[in-house]
Amino acid sequence: MMARLYSNENFPVPVVEELRKLGHDVLTTHEAGKSNAGIEDEEVLAYAVSQKRAIITHNRLHFKRLHKHAGAHSGIIICNEDRDFSALAQRIHNIVEQYNSLDNMLISVIKNG
Repeated sequence: MMARLYSNENFPVPVVEELRKLGHDVLTTHEAGKSNAGIEDEEVLAYAVSQKRAIITHNRLHFKRLHKHAGAHSGIIICNEDRDFSALAQRIHNIVEQYNSLDNMLISVIKNG
């Protein structure tokens, strides 16, 4: 499945670019006009829901909490930091491909080893 994603402000643009090369529709906070605005995570998630996009983020703790308490959402993908941007994008792609929908899912993408 090719996913509609919304990258949180802390998420590396090179990973976004690699995900796009893999066929995913990724919108960044910068492209949405929402970067450097001090927007709370709840608002980030609400915007992603309004756009029918799953969040991709390194902000694991806050978005795990939001998954438990925020109600319905279009998916949350939390990732460990990895400076090998291509490898991180490939791991995200490989996991997302397994699902027909990311709705209400919390997916953890971790670096092997």
